[in-house]
Amino acid sequence: MDSNKKYWKGLEELNKTPEFVELNKHEFAEPIPIEDVLTGGGLEGRTPRRDFLKAVGFGVGAVTLAACQKVPVHKSIPYLIKPEEVTPGIANYYASTLEGQAILVKTREGRPIKIEGNPNDIIGKGGLSARAQASVLDLYDVTRLKNPLKDNGDYGWEQTDSFIKSELDAIKASGKKIRLITSTITSPSSLAVIADFLAAYPTAKHINYDAVSYTGIIQGNQNSFGKAVLPHYNFDKADVIVSFGADFLGTWISPVEFIRQYVQNRNNKSLEAKKMSRHIQFETSMSVTGTNADVRIPIKPSEEGVALLNLYNAISGTTLPGSQKLTNNPIADKALTLVAKELLQAKGKALVVAGSNDVATQILVNAINSLLGSYGKTIDLDNPSKQFAGNDAEFAEFVSEMNSGDVGAVFFLNANPVYDYYKSADVVNGLKKVRLKVSFSDKNEETAALCNIIAPNHHYLESWGDDNALEGYYTILQPTINPVYDTRQAEHSLMIWSGSTVKDYYTYVRNTWDKSLLAKGGLSGQAGWEKLLQTGFVQTAPIAAGSYSFSYGLDSVAQKILDHSKELTADGSKVELQLYQKVSMRDGKRANNPWLQELPDPVSKTTWDNYANVSPADMKKWGWQDGDVVKIDANGYSISVPVISQPGQAQGTVSVAVGYGRTIAGPVGDNVGKNAFPFHTLRNNTLQTSVVAALTATGTNSPLAQTQTHHSIEGRNSIIKEATFTEYLKNPGARTGKEEDHKVYNLWDNYEHPTYNWVMAIDLNACTGCGACVVACSAENNVPVVGKDEVKRRREMHWIRIDRYYSFNDNGSNGGTTREHEIATMKLDDLDHVKVVYQPMLCQHCDHAPCETVCPVLATVHSSEGLNHMAYNRCIGTRYCANNCPYKVRRFNWFNYWNDARFENYLQGDHTQLVLNPDVTTRFRGVMEKCSMCIQRIQAGKLKAKIEKRPLKDGDVKVACQQTCPANAIVFGDGNDPESEVSKALKSERTYYVLEELGVQPGVGYQVKVRNISELEA
Repeated sequence: MDSNKKYWKGLEELNKTPEFVELNKHEFAEPIPIEDVLTGGGLEGRTPRRDFLKAVGFGVGAVTLAACQKVPVHKSIPYLIKPEEVTPGIANYYASTLEGQAILVKTREGRPIKIEGNPNDIIGKGGLSARAQASVLDLYDVTRLKNPLKDNGDYGWEQTDSFIKSELDAIKASGKKIRLITSTITSPSSLAVIADFLAAYPTAKHINYDAVSYTGIIQGNQNSFGKAVLPHYNFDKADVIVSFGADFLGTWISPVEFIRQYVQNRNNKSLEAKKMSRHIQFETSMSVTGTNADVRIPIKPSEEGVALLNLYNAISGTTLPGSQKLTNNPIADKALTLVAKELLQAKGKALVVAGSNDVATQILVNAINSLLGSYGKTIDLDNPSKQFAGNDAEFAEFVSEMNSGDVGAVFFLNANPVYDYYKSADVVNGLKKVRLKVSFSDKNEETAALCNIIAPNHHYLESWGDDNALEGYYTILQPTINPVYDTRQAEHSLMIWSGSTVKDYYTYVRNTWDKSLLAKGGLSGQAGWEKLLQTGFVQTAPIAAGSYSFSYGLDSVAQKILDHSKELTADGSKVELQLYQKVSMRDGKRANNPWLQELPDPVSKTTWDNYANVSPADMKKWGWQDGDVVKIDANGYSISVPVISQPGQAQGTVSVAVGYGRTIAGPVGDNVGKNAFPFHTLRNNTLQTSVVAALTATGTNSPLAQTQTHHSIEGRNSIIKEATFTEYLKNPGARTGKEEDHKVYNLWDNYEHPTYNWVMAIDLNACTGCGACVVACSAENNVPVVGKDEVKRRREMHWIRIDRYYSFNDNGSNGGTTREHEIATMKLDDLDHVKVVYQPMLCQHCDHAPCETVCPVLATVHSSEGLNHMAYNRCIGTRYCANNCPYKVRRFNWFNYWNDARFENYLQGDHTQLVLNPDVTTRFRGVMEKCSMCIQRIQAGKLKAKIEKRPLKDGDVKVACQQTCPANAIVFGDGNDPESEVSKALKSERTYYVLEELGVQPGVGYQVKVRNISELEA
């Protein structure tokens, strides 16, 4: 066992800052202040509790009643005439699709309450992202438009149609251009409707615009192979993966799919077969993918292209003109030679990817993959992804056309360039010269606010449609609720305005499938349509992936890369700025979703903000502290954001997340963070994410709402256990502590579990830290959002958290025998090369639970099935149990979050009550709450088996975190069943129990983290 290795959640814990020490002296993170007792809050400027109760008596109640009249699920129960498909208390599931993934939508009494992955979906195999889990909440957003608007005033649909058709006729007669601007559309039916619209108006053109662009990859493939496609990558077929800034486990292209592929060569089954892929990451900012890499090497944006040139030279045995060594980064320079060796050894099973949107860079990556024999194996150009088709040059041309006065009409569908285009001022000025401006946005957002007409689109859960995100994979979209407001599908609007004879969009979709798509799945007619609605998709046999020879001249490519590198190189007074996406917020379209805003970033553990990531060495050099606000100047644009000391950030660089700084998103998303999109630059017809910037301290400090050290485990060092792949091959049980023989003493009698013993296994090698389980748990168990101020007070309510631990390399110079020695020998440069481990932490449902022995009112008790129960109506909030829990997984409910006026913005208005799971009670203020292992799902599984007169089978019960995990890192089931998946997982030689030495007998086992390090770290 590696007793010398130390783990720490943040720099404040590593350095034992005075603030950290003071906060951890107390029994609780924060005592109950007297003003909380008197007013129910302690939040300055808020309504006192007594006055609020007066308001609740009529004000909120009346609003709720009025809202229910608008929502088609307000019928009383029991029904006078019960709909055939609805049984009170029983959930219905509908197959549908979201962003190309086949999903299942859970409804109760006619209202969608939960999104689940379709187990047969070829993208996620049942796994979903945090954003997909949170999407159901957007349906009940009260800031959605209730009807069409004209010049920001209410307008009827007939008036809207009449006005737009007359305007289009006039524009058509004038010969001016008509432009339809959309984010990437992969729906066959939608594309057909657009084609009909373009045919009706000959001067019309459809332009794909994505705020986060992949034009560089598409154009690079066009130049290299004559195929303008986004490839389908097969990470599961790669033995060696090398990434240059591509966050493929976090935000790059299709992370849910890539996570599933990636872990197949790194999970229990793979390790038991003595096989594990190797992953090397070169990047500027610490990304989710970088934290999961076996070896991570920080590089500046200006060094990325040079590094790829050196890698090509080492693989090909040639030297491209102008190639140069990375003299200022000797670690990266040495690593490239070793990486080239490993890639060549894995020829045919190697994969190199780059996150750059630069065409020349992507051409060079194509050349490297061609030398490695990757095409037709780890890269598929014949069955491509259709998920991002945005064209940066076409959109830039459109902006120019508007400003020249050539555009007579423009339509925006799921596109918001006034917010997310790098030259939004040009878009604003151009729109002033356009006669007809129409937005299909369901909210009056930044671009829609400048349009003549807003024709609000349905939410996807109210819509008919289809999708084709991957070649040969077709999914169906069907409504799960009647439209909540007087909205209309954008496709139906386009059909009316183009004079279509088809009566509605449902009929149009049905015709599309009847003519061709049903046959692709061997279906036909009404029976085939009904089967499609049940299964959710059809799939054709994939085209045989071919190998492609590369013949593009690289001399000019190398020169462009070197020129770009020089442009990005900052002098001593400036830094290299890189833009990136957060897992939760991505491009910012979902900024008004509180579940996503409060999801801690996997790396920084920060909520409700963006910020500037700065290396610890640079923070010390500039004399900055976390939260100090700095002004960033670049491209004639500036923002002021707090800084955060981020281990792993390349020195001399700063990274800032896009997707923040919305001004018309809604009460949740407005003015959260700052807009970093204007830092983009257009170079060689593609948007670039790096630029040289100047930093200036403002002299102010704005504390961030971070969760990384909120639940300290008192410096205990048996939380995380790691091994190298070499150690694992020699002894699979190494580092688990099983080799330590010691006598165990029990202070309690052992519990018997005669029927079921519900336990869980979590594979640290599979968990990527994506956070999908956190949002899934919140949706399933009615976990409330508390907001930034409360998070800063350590009051977040998540029942499951993802702990992020840092450590130094095993082979580093700081492997001393004591923590004091480790700190004394630590160099700031060491913080550039930290290792990261993620650990999902939830109630461990201990058989000898310390919480149970100290509760004075028996609110927390043990069940005969191995679960630790909470009786909320008994709890009086002493918090003794929280103090006695060594895992710090209990949450004190400071407020009545679901009904308190001070949290109304996070509730999305009164309609949020409709998303609540009726099988789970909403907890009132003053009680402790925690993970229940989704007891409602356990009971439902047992009831179903009883009704079907059969024993409960393994897999009948899946807890919410398990069901959504794209990596299948969480396994739950009956430990009494020796053949259950969880029993087999817990028998793994890698299994250990956190703080097992305390004798509390936790019911959650973890599998040791294994890293496939090589001579790269020697």
